[in-house]
Amino acid sequence: MSVGQVETFEFQAEAQQLLQLVIHSIYSNKDVFLRELVSNASDALDKLRLESLVDKELDADTSDLHVELAVDREQRTLTVRDNGIGMTRAQVVELIGTIARSGTAEFVSRWQQAKQDGTAELIGKFGIGFYSGFMVADRVVLVTRRAGETEGTRWESAGADTYEISTVADAPAGTSVTLHLKPADEDDHLHDYADPAVLRRIVKRYSDFIAWPIRMREPEADAAETLNSMKALWSRAAADIKPEEYTEFYRHVSHDWTDPLETIHLRAEGALEFDALLFLPAHAPYDLFTRSARRGVQLYIKRVFIMDDCEALLPEYLRFVKGVVDSADLSLNVSREILQQDRQIQTIRRRLVKKVLGTLKDMLAKDPERYTGFWREFGQAVKEGLVNDPDNQAAILDLVQLASTRDPARPATLREYVERMKPDQTEIFYLVGEQRATLENSPHLEAFTANGVEVLLLDDPVDAMWVDMVGDYDGKAFASASRGEVDLKTESDQAPAAEEYAGLLAWMGARLAEKVKQVRLSTRLTTSAACLVSDALDASPALEKLYRAMGQDLPKAKRILELNPQHPLVEKLRAAHDERGDDDVLAETAELLHAMAVLAEGGELDDPAGFTRRLADRLSRTL
Repeated sequence: MSVGQVETFEFQAEAQQLLQLVIHSIYSNKDVFLRELVSNASDALDKLRLESLVDKELDADTSDLHVELAVDREQRTLTVRDNGIGMTRAQVVELIGTIARSGTAEFVSRWQQAKQDGTAELIGKFGIGFYSGFMVADRVVLVTRRAGETEGTRWESAGADTYEISTVADAPAGTSVTLHLKPADEDDHLHDYADPAVLRRIVKRYSDFIAWPIRMREPEADAAETLNSMKALWSRAAADIKPEEYTEFYRHVSHDWTDPLETIHLRAEGALEFDALLFLPAHAPYDLFTRSARRGVQLYIKRVFIMDDCEALLPEYLRFVKGVVDSADLSLNVSREILQQDRQIQTIRRRLVKKVLGTLKDMLAKDPERYTGFWREFGQAVKEGLVNDPDNQAAILDLVQLASTRDPARPATLREYVERMKPDQTEIFYLVGEQRATLENSPHLEAFTANGVEVLLLDDPVDAMWVDMVGDYDGKAFASASRGEVDLKTESDQAPAAEEYAGLLAWMGARLAEKVKQVRLSTRLTTSAACLVSDALDASPALEKLYRAMGQDLPKAKRILELNPQHPLVEKLRAAHDERGDDDVLAETAELLHAMAVLAEGGELDDPAGFTRRLADRLSRTL
């Protein structure tokens, strides 16, 4: 290679500072240097193909556009070469010699301020990816020739104070970047980048879907090896993709060897363009409800891998969705490792959420059995959106499937519940608890069952929260079967007048004052002696427990004890109180009645040992 006169230039002071930031601070993972160089090479190939179409007189060979990696293990060099558009000498000076071309001092100042503030998330396109090579190399040599030009340019620097530029008479078309590699240092996460196995791994991770072949020829090999698949499935038309290709890609991105339940292929065009290929798994992962679980889809920009778990693009309640989003319009920080929280991301997020929820709605309408399988696996997570995503609350409510008293084996949608409501029914009744079996046998349901009124049985932890927050569905308010007063009456209900029980209620209220807010007669009980209900404005025990589990010490609200005046135990207790007034045996009976109500709803006794002792004493006296 014939090299002309060499000229030496000094980096500007702020450019030296920026170069040191690139080498030591900006990138958290040194492997990404190869991603940056391959991305630059891919851009050069794109530009050559475009210019050759526009400029018919451009003398350029586009028959075999590619990126090549060449390793010399003895000399410890790595060369990244492309036969793309190349650069003129002026472009090298402008794009490479001054690093960021403009705004360098401002960038350094902002970066230092961000580091001081603890944010270190600077946003912008400074064209400094080339300089990431200095993280792994002591010296970098760039040789380039612009398509249509006869002479090339050589740029060289050790990343210190100066760089050299010279003219090359016989440079090949395109650009090559040769890195004189530093010694491997695993303690500093500096891998052996002269090892072909290391290069294969990095290319597979970051550049597998680049549109151009990335080749590597090892010295002893007969032919070059293509390292990337180039199969960016999301960039192809859905009509051209076979189902088995989708399945193979799903397994690649999810590490799940079962088939996906549903595939969502979205191409958005207009002011903000992006491609998305998302998958709904058939089965929930073991860590779906583990805080430390990784979530989010893979993010690519122009087919270049940016991050694995991009949480910003999907809300947490859709954390089970797997796949890829590729957009050239997203804003990243300078190292392309952190997303800028801007309107572009929010726009993509809204589109993705709408598409996923719309897909689920279609599945519910067209294939209810398959949807029920999905809901069984992921419904508890989706319901979190009723709390965290008010903008899509109505859409999520249409997707909810809940157990009900109508058919324990078949969950009901809220739409189905409303359509089955009795003509004079104005509320959607529900019961919240921890155990399905406990809910099904709860005394709170007795009057509802007697009157044929359907009640939803909510046993997921999140149910206690969302049902209070949502308020209503289709204009029908949600009403708890265990809160407030219920005016359901059975046909055989001939309850005695409240004044007959006034003395007993007042006495029990005083006796149990530390445990209950009030004692009153019940209209919701038909067979049980007693039950506990919450006041209309108080939090349910399930909600109290949920908040405490979240570290919020919610004050424990006293409950209301309701008595069934038709139950023999309650009738005899009234008669005994009318006859004897207050005594220890009646007081013990009142305590036992309250404890029975706590246990009937699946609650925990404050003094289980005391309850057991009193019950044993009472049983022994009856024998």
